[in-house]
Amino acid sequence: MSNADVARVLVDLADLLEIQGANPFRVRAHRGGARTVETLAEPIALLVEDPERSPDELPGIGKDLAEKITSIVETGRLDQLDELREQVPAEVVAMLRIPGLGPKKVGVLFKDLGIESLDALEAAANEGVIAERKGFGAKTEQSILEGIPIARHGSTRTWLATARVAVDRIVEDLSELESVTQVSLAGSSRRLKETVGDLDVLATIAEGVESSEVMTALAEHELVEEVLAQGETKQRVRLLEREGGGLEMDLRVVPEESYGAAMQYFTGSKEHNIVVRRRAQERGLKVNEYGVFDENDKPVAGRTEEDVYDSVGLPWIPPELREDRGEFEMAESGKLPELVTLADIRGDLHMHTTATDGTASIEEMIAAAKARKRKYIAITDHSKRVTMAGGLDAKRLRAHWKQIDKIRGSVSGIEVLCGIECDILEDATLDLPDDVLAEADWVIAVLHYGLKQPREQIDARLMTAVQNPHVDVIGHPSGRLIGKRPGAEISYPGLFQAAADHGVMMEINAHPSRLDLDDVHAAAARDHGIPIVISTDAHSTGGMDVMQWGVCQARRAGLEKKHVANARPWSRFKKLLRNG
Repeated sequence: MSNADVARVLVDLADLLEIQGANPFRVRAHRGGARTVETLAEPIALLVEDPERSPDELPGIGKDLAEKITSIVETGRLDQLDELREQVPAEVVAMLRIPGLGPKKVGVLFKDLGIESLDALEAAANEGVIAERKGFGAKTEQSILEGIPIARHGSTRTWLATARVAVDRIVEDLSELESVTQVSLAGSSRRLKETVGDLDVLATIAEGVESSEVMTALAEHELVEEVLAQGETKQRVRLLEREGGGLEMDLRVVPEESYGAAMQYFTGSKEHNIVVRRRAQERGLKVNEYGVFDENDKPVAGRTEEDVYDSVGLPWIPPELREDRGEFEMAESGKLPELVTLADIRGDLHMHTTATDGTASIEEMIAAAKARKRKYIAITDHSKRVTMAGGLDAKRLRAHWKQIDKIRGSVSGIEVLCGIECDILEDATLDLPDDVLAEADWVIAVLHYGLKQPREQIDARLMTAVQNPHVDVIGHPSGRLIGKRPGAEISYPGLFQAAADHGVMMEINAHPSRLDLDDVHAAAARDHGIPIVISTDAHSTGGMDVMQWGVCQARRAGLEKKHVANARPWSRFKKLLRNG
């Protein structure tokens, strides 16, 4: 099982334990364990399988939790979770999909009020039963009613690129309204997570303007399919499926004095905000979406995010880093990274032409790259193993390179490399012989087939590529397709050490369906001193525009310009070429 799979089991277990009213420390331990496993740079299975190691050597994981992790890895299941699922109806668990309704409150609804389905929950809310319960109230009851359709709709996630293209357009259009003084994106899409489940937008309005004016404008926006709910300061809409992925979006109209606090709160992550709240408490303060308050409830900060962070003794932290993965330590020591930007990117080193499965010619791809101010590119069509894409054998590849060489001789202002995307075959050999690879300017080695092979075989294949003297970079290392295909199981620490030893780079593939390396492993590769290449894998001229999503992934990994190979000028980048 992958780290994400193991973490998911632990989260499910924590949810069910909390619904049943288990000890809060026990619940917290399972959630912390899930987070530790999910962000671990090496496969948790490696640690379990090693007779000299144990999961309990990881921070926050004790003997009991280590035994559960071992069971999950070895059997793919957990008896305790199966037992709890028999005790708690599936529709009770589905209540967790209602925004703002956590396991603790779901537990009250289930155990104290006997509510076992979404229909029963809706009926109770309509009858006012929930509002009468201590700890809920009328606002919570109304939020539950608004959230039940969301729970019924199910939990779906959409690529960041799809979500951002739509919501960025909405934010821009709302910002042009005279009634709107500020409007910004919040939530996971602001943190640039590779997928998002819903959208959050915050706005402030001019004095004397009714919030309904902004909500009417949103309701009438061409990307909005329907209004799901609307109150005095909050509106929930569903975006069009074809352009917004059918995502649901919350618009909150907040006071100017609370805008920064709301931005910080609704951006998240939950784990990051817990630490912020704890730091506030240590200083005798209270922080929430309305602002920062002293012990007498006097406002201390809230107008800007900078003020909120300053009130808890921190500089402003970039949203991409707000995951409680070391950002607080970096902030306290003055070592927050200056994150790489799209403007820093000088080269694009993974693209295809009509020689295989691309839709544009060599000349057209070069022109498109120049238009995007790239200073160097690599034409990297497929090797012969990818038969469905018309992959190139040695003879056709050499003819293709000859054509590229002829064209690049007549082009100025950009360096063009003769490259190849060479498959790492299932038998741990490369798809082309060394004498052919030696002629290339740039070699990407990739896994396309056999991704379900045992980890040991996958590792052997990758080691073959890393140890080859002509391979420059491992492309989209796991081979995953987000939401469609899990990646291969890889012993990343061993791979990264070997890559560092042999001078092989690692790719963040910028296509929204891949974003591979993910943020956790990109950070680990950086820590091994491996230069990271962000490439588009463009199959058309327009495909070069996905570079921004690869940069987003790099930013979440905490990468700076110096960590990204193709942010270097050509004079420095060419020194990295193994056949140079």
